[in-house]
Amino acid sequence: MDENAPKGVHSWLVFFKAMHAISKLIQADLQRTELGESDFRVLEVLLHKGAQPVNALGPKVNLTPGSISVAVDRLHGRGLVSRVEDSGDRRVRIVDLTPAGREMIEPIFRRRAAILEQVFEVLTPEERIQLEQKLKKIGRNAETLGGGGSVTQ
Repeated sequence: MDENAPKGVHSWLVFFKAMHAISKLIQADLQRTELGESDFRVLEVLLHKGAQPVNALGPKVNLTPGSISVAVDRLHGRGLVSRVEDSGDRRVRIVDLTPAGREMIEPIFRRRAAILEQVFEVLTPEERIQLEQKLKKIGRNAETLGGGGSVTQ
């Protein structure tokens, strides 16, 4: 590696600080709504992916089985999602947006998308493509290292 290149710990710190700043920005906007971050993620997945089995929804929004059940119960209690048994397997519950849930999440998601567009407008389209490719490359490498790969010193 080039001796003038930043060390991995420095690159991580820059990445972390950028993510923290973006997170603070979108969390401040979300606080103006009646949703927490996990509820937003559940509603957003249902908005874009359609009805989902609860057991498939949890991993998509990074919630444990217990946490996704609590989130779905909370959203169901507020009338934002429906929950029905799968006709093929009664052990499976299918979750979907209700009209009220759709009405709530659509403007919140549009605002989130607009905020993130403002954040990334400092990059050219080519730079955005490069950033995405590099982040995917880093993520795949981290997964490889975490999946039994070795870390050398």
